[in-house]
Amino acid sequence: MDCYCLLFADYDALDLMGPVEMLQHAGASLHYVSQHGGLVRSRAGFEVMTTALTTLPAQALLLVPGGQGTRALVQDAHFLQALRQWVTQAHTVLSVCTGAALLAATGALDGLRATSNKKAFAWVQGCGPQVLWQPRARWVQAGKFHTSSGVSAGMDMALAFIAGRCGLEEARRIARHCEYLWSENPQDDPFAAPL
Repeated sequence: MDCYCLLFADYDALDLMGPVEMLQHAGASLHYVSQHGGLVRSRAGFEVMTTALTTLPAQALLLVPGGQGTRALVQDAHFLQALRQWVTQAHTVLSVCTGAALLAATGALDGLRATSNKKAFAWVQGCGPQVLWQPRARWVQAGKFHTSSGVSAGMDMALAFIAGRCGLEEARRIARHCEYLWSENPQDDPFAAPL
């Protein structure tokens, strides 16, 4: 499986690296891409050299992290137009944290269930009022879209994606290998506001 990790300035490093660690253990070929290519710096100062993304091949997996950089990008019409094209081309789309705000701003999530970081939930909802936002969910799958709550929840979502693609035991094996306590229940969301 070819996984294209879409980076932008001030993305959250764990949003990227958490899922990447799980996906590479499942045999994913990882490609680090951005709209224009070049060195992209996370909010924590972690730098990754990227290639410019033009089109995605068939069966591509697109990973969209979140982070402070999403605040500007939801207003960037050129970026959103490109993202809408990539989302359409991708076979599967994974978003972590406020990466869901970017997907929502393209209209791709309209009418679908999705979630995001609970600390930024009201802001994310405003980016996609037609999305069926789930306030209590560690991650959500709706068709080809897999969205997750904040930061570390991306690892739970990635393992759930792996379980669906490679089997539950393979996902559990990877979690054990990483010494990670996988929350297998998407409704087990300790960071959601009390209902």
